[in-house]
Amino acid sequence: MVLAGSLKRGMTVVIDDQVCSIIEFQHVKPGKGAAFVRTKIRNIMTGVIVEKTLNPSDKYARAHIETKDMQYLYNDGNLYYFMDTETYEQIPLDADQVEGAIRYIKENMNVQIKFYKGDAFLVEPPNFVELEVTQTEPGVRGDTASGGTKPATLETGAVVNVPLFVNIGDIIRIDTRTDEYMSRA
Repeated sequence: MVLAGSLKRGMTVVIDDQVCSIIEFQHVKPGKGAAFVRTKIRNIMTGVIVEKTLNPSDKYARAHIETKDMQYLYNDGNLYYFMDTETYEQIPLDADQVEGAIRYIKENMNVQIKFYKGDAFLVEPPNFVELEVTQTEPGVRGDTASGGTKPATLETGAVVNVPLFVNIGDIIRIDTRTDEYMSRA
């Protein structure tokens, strides 16, 4: 059990029968009245972010999140199949569970999947991926009015801004946390 007054950023706790991750917290002690904890929490199953005020003496159970390395196998319509690299067990996840990560994942790529009580709720791609540019406009020499970048479509369908010198067929390195171009591979 964790006291609300000792919550930290990144902790996962059960609040109102919902598994939540603490995004922000602030311990407030006004001149009059009792102290309280103002928090911003994310429901890890639904992704909904809520601001909540807690009593610092309230106790909450810690939620234990399990992380597994898995390999993305293939897409079958609305289901995405992943294989546990240790047990070779395959699990299907729907589009809602992989929505943000699938833009940077290609077949046979290793990812991390987070579980709570055996239910997968989040797919995390590697921090850096190398993908091929499949479509982009040719860069025009001296055209820097737009900041020197142009949109490029990658082999997975993701669109990122790249420098003007990047061409179709180039393999580029992308930071998946910020959606930014890093370098050519």
